[in-house]
Amino acid sequence: MPIVVDIDVMLARRKMSVSALAERVGITPANLAVLKNGRAKAVRFTTLEALCEALECQPADLLRWERP
Repeated sequence: MPIVVDIDVMLARRKMSVSALAERVGITPANLAVLKNGRAKAVRFTTLEALCEALECQPADLLRWERP
């Protein structure tokens, strides 16, 4: 998939667990895992905004495009 999700990178940089991030964002750890592992078909802007706020980052820190 050409869109790569780097949530795990930001979690490591912020020394935060998946469960702590899920709680801050207001989604289940299972749904966060779907996003984190790149299996999501879509991401709501409200979810992306909450992720950026919780991780103190920009959307480009979480998502990037790679040539197939």
